[in-house]
Amino acid sequence: MPHQQTLVVMGVSGSGKSTVGAAIAQRLRVPFADADDFHPPANIAKMTAGQPLDDHDRGPWLAAIGEWLAEHADGGVMSCSALKRHYRDQLRHYLLDIEFVHLHGRREVIARRQSSRAGHFMPASLLASQFATLEPLAPDERGLVIDVDQDIDAIVEQYVDTVARSTVSTAHTTTEES
Repeated sequence: MPHQQTLVVMGVSGSGKSTVGAAIAQRLRVPFADADDFHPPANIAKMTAGQPLDDHDRGPWLAAIGEWLAEHADGGVMSCSALKRHYRDQLRHYLLDIEFVHLHGRREVIARRQSSRAGHFMPASLLASQFATLEPLAPDERGLVIDVDQDIDAIVEQYVDTVARSTVSTAHTTTEES
């Protein structure tokens, strides 16, 4: 079993962050939290109206997520878009030793997955802005990239196997990117 690590499962809306994050947390037997639950009502209203959030909107949200991560430094999993390096740096301000798991997928795959979700406040119309905002993990960022075009169990196994083989030190892709 991998060492207890505090993880952020990141990616665009519809990439499966919440489902994969919860599954990894269950597998590692650590707490799980979904960043969607940390949004203030004004952010949810803005996204429901089809308006993308800006950096000002994200500030208090990222602070609340960072506090949760710091409280779970001994192991926990947070699902969070963390689309920009700047946002990930803000989270690292609270806990330096965060590992990011970037759920990567082709736009068509993500759009298909997103269209099958019911009752989520993030409309499919904002997917293009999510891809436009996304800054992939840089080589100096602790984390890995996993292709989402596979079932949840395979994604979780890929994470566990990668961490079991060696401690993740910098960003790398564990499957071929499309």
